[in-house]
Amino acid sequence: MKKIYFILCVSLFALLAIKTNAQTTHIPDNNFLQALKDLGYGAGVVGNNVPTANIDTITNLDVSSKNISDLTGIQDFVALTVLRLTKNQLTNLDISKNTALIKLYCNLNQLPSLNISANTALQTLYCNDNLLSSLDVSKNLALKTLNYANNQLPNLDVSANTALVQLYCTNNQIANI
Repeated sequence: MKKIYFILCVSLFALLAIKTNAQTTHIPDNNFLQALKDLGYGAGVVGNNVPTANIDTITNLDVSSKNISDLTGIQDFVALTVLRLTKNQLTNLDISKNTALIKLYCNLNQLPSLNISANTALQTLYCNDNLLSSLDVSKNLALKTLNYANNQLPNLDVSANTALVQLYCTNNQIANI
């Protein structure tokens, strides 16, 4: 009987430990955190930590015009297919873990670079009105729409992008396409 009681106690303790150590995602930017709360993903938030279970199944996220300067935490939004970040204050964007992305709108920010090499499903990219001086789309073979107008790109190679049907590239320093 003592053995059964002991096993039950250990099992209960293990379940409590699992529940209290649920995985969280750290969101250091208060504006990003508030945007998530406003969208209804704030249940269980403690400090700047969001339960990962609140965000890891989101497929469409629009946090445009929220004065966000740091998107740390976006890596745990693994199901995202559409991400709208238009008109924020981003100077860095790491979406290498968001491999399901089909549409990315990161225009009207302050991005000096953008690495989308891991985002091979990407079909739509709006990165216009940033500070981009280079952009490699050679691995984005599904790309149909690309808007990189109003940047500082001297050239762009789209020769591998045979699905491309819309290309907006005005107001750059382009010598070659």
